[in-house]
Parts: sequence; C-alpha cells; structure tokens
Amino acid sequence: MIQWNRIARRIRVPLGFAFAIFFLWLAHPTPLYLALSLVLVAPGLALRGYASGYVKKNAELTTTGPYAHTRNPLYLGSILIAFGFALAARSPWIAIALAALFLLIYLPVIRAEEAYLRSVFPAFDAYAAAVPRLIPRITAAPSANATPGAFSPALYRRHREYNALMGAASMYAALILKLLVPNLSVLHK
Repeated sequence: MIQWNRIARRIRVPLGFAFAIFFLWLAHPTPLYLALSLVLVAPGLALRGYASGYVKKNAELTTTGPYAHTRNPLYLGSILIAFGFALAARSPWIAIALAALFLLIYLPVIRAEEAYLRSVFPAFDAYAAAVPRLIPRITAAPSANATPGAFSPALYRRHREYNALMGAASMYAALILKLLVPNLSVLHK
C-alpha cells in the first residue's frame, strides 16, 4: 500500500493531462450543460483558491479558514471542478472514470498526506477527530492554533492556485470549440 501511495502521488498530475484528452474525446457539451457545470466548477475554484491562501505546507498544521470545515478543501475543490466538467461533458463514462480515479489515486494520496501530518504535528489527531476528511462540517471546528489564520494573497500566489483557474478556462475554451466546430477530428469521436 505504501508503494501505491508513492506511485499515486507521482502520477496524479500527468494522469490528469491524459484524462483531459479522454474527456475531450468523449465530451458532448451543450450550452445548457456548460452553464450548469458552473454550479460545481465555480465553487470548486473558489474553494481551492480560498484554501490555498491559508495553507502553509510542511510548516504548520492549518486548522482555520476552510480547514476548520474539512481537512482537505483543496481536494474537495478539485472534486467539485472535476464533476462540474463531467456534467458539462454529458458523459456517464467520464463520471464513472472520475469516480474511479478519485478512489484509486486521490484517496491513497490523502491517506499518505494524513499519515505524514500525523507524524509531524502532534495536534493532528485531535484536529482529525473534530474535522471530517472530505465532506465539510457546517460550522467551523474550534481551532487549537494560538493565532487564528487569515487568508493570505501571498500564499495564494506562492501556491500558484491561479493555475486551476487558467486550466478551467482552457477546458471551457476547448469545450466551446468542440461545441462550435463539431467535426474537429482531434476532439470528436
């Protein structure tokens, strides 16, 4: 299992690019479904951006902001974005493949990251007992941090979370192109 965790961590980004090709090949967008997808994609992007402005990777256990509601707001944001695009694509195969990828890739990565946090931050167990892994709690869990965290635009920029926004915009551009030019051989099955 430890070996798969390492493999999953290494292949998740390249696999995402490969999945994008599969996605565009199977996608059958319509204007209505492109618009509906924003109901998931926009909050997913917002959550990822908001969370990236709080997390100080490997420096401290982040328990404030969105991390007071879910231990993994970045992954939750990614899930919302991915399933928003699955909605835009109107393909059950894409939704099934996404669910499988999240179970096979992201769940082991989350578990490995939590094992690391548990080994480095003694307060992690108490935090994990109060804050769910993925599905957010409605009210914020009380933070054990001496100083409450605040969103930092500098952290947002350092984590380059704007790349998620650019990636989503590129994917929407490709879907709109596929919609407008249905016989485009690269994107048409």
